[in-house]
Amino acid sequence: MVAAFKHRAPEDEDSSSDGPDASILSESDSKVTENLQCQDLGMYRMPCVVHTLQLVVHMINKEESIRVLNKVRSIVKLFRQSSVATQKILDECGLTVGNDCPTRWSSTYEMVARLLKVKESVCEGANEMGWDCLLSSEWQKLKSMQELLQPFAEHTQTLQSDTMSMSLTLPALFDLLSHLADVEQNTSREVAALARKMEGNVNQRFAWVLDPSDDKFSPLVAAACFLNPTVCQTLLNVADDNIQELLKQAEGYVVQCSQTQENHSDLEELNGPEPAPPAAASSSSSASSSSRQPVFRFLSKFRTKPKPKSSKCSVRQQMSQYKEELSQSITCETGMEFWLGKCDTFDHSLKPLALDILAMPASQPFAERVISITGDLTRGKRNRAEFTLARSAFLKMNRSK
Repeated sequence: MVAAFKHRAPEDEDSSSDGPDASILSESDSKVTENLQCQDLGMYRMPCVVHTLQLVVHMINKEESIRVLNKVRSIVKLFRQSSVATQKILDECGLTVGNDCPTRWSSTYEMVARLLKVKESVCEGANEMGWDCLLSSEWQKLKSMQELLQPFAEHTQTLQSDTMSMSLTLPALFDLLSHLADVEQNTSREVAALARKMEGNVNQRFAWVLDPSDDKFSPLVAAACFLNPTVCQTLLNVADDNIQELLKQAEGYVVQCSQTQENHSDLEELNGPEPAPPAAASSSSSASSSSRQPVFRFLSKFRTKPKPKSSKCSVRQQMSQYKEELSQSITCETGMEFWLGKCDTFDHSLKPLALDILAMPASQPFAERVISITGDLTRGKRNRAEFTLARSAFLKMNRSK
């Protein structure tokens, strides 16, 4: 992809020119990938929200003070290797323990939650097998770890769906920051220190969403939250200066984009439709016989074009009405439902922009999941499945759960 943007200049041209191609070629591939946020093409390069959240969660594996997880993995490994211990847990509670995987999202939380759920059976099985088990203080610390990771697992499960709008990203991040702030005050010293580090990591990795003063800040995510009334109402009454500043940035971004779109539409109305190309000489006689020519066809092209009607409301008026509706109760369940019910005449600029922004997904895991599934379906002896591959992938992705 980076190579596609590199255009090599001819050999006879001066390589020290100040053109954009020379500046791109002088940088390394990593610099080109980072700086090619496609500003010249009018596009933004946005990292996946769910992948970034999992990078924050993986900090828990690098924290030396949280050693209880290593002991938990050892206990889970012993039980999974012993069929006798596994069968004993299955007979008592119908469940078994599960190990975590670095490439599987929320697997650490699921491992901790399952071990806490079968705590009594695990303690009895470990005593019968002569294995070391967790102490009371370690079980309490493990409970705190579960409470720390649970909101991350819940938001990951929500945002990874392709039906979730990008407007849910901003409230999810603020919800996680509030949760980490609560954990710092109500847990042990080790877990509180980890929560403090995770809070700083969230602010650092999501500075392009949360910090308007950041160089890579993009108001697009805040604009999606602002245009979703079911989400924006939650943040309007929050006494936080950062949230209010983000909503202000979002409002300015929406007004700017709507005015640009409105200017383009007005320009098209003034210019009118493009003139049709001249017909060929061979078909001119047949066209003249079938259609009647205007009497003053040479004079008609000098007519003044009618001015567009000024009955449409401005972007500021549309924005004022939308903010008034935010102060009232919203009965719609989703933002798309809210804007689809709006009048096209009044919200002629705000409605199309809102529908476009709210249609953007919060993350890209769904597309990657399709690639992984199609890769699994073409392994081994099934690598010649060409016609049935698309159908098999469709059935696997849409199977009833």
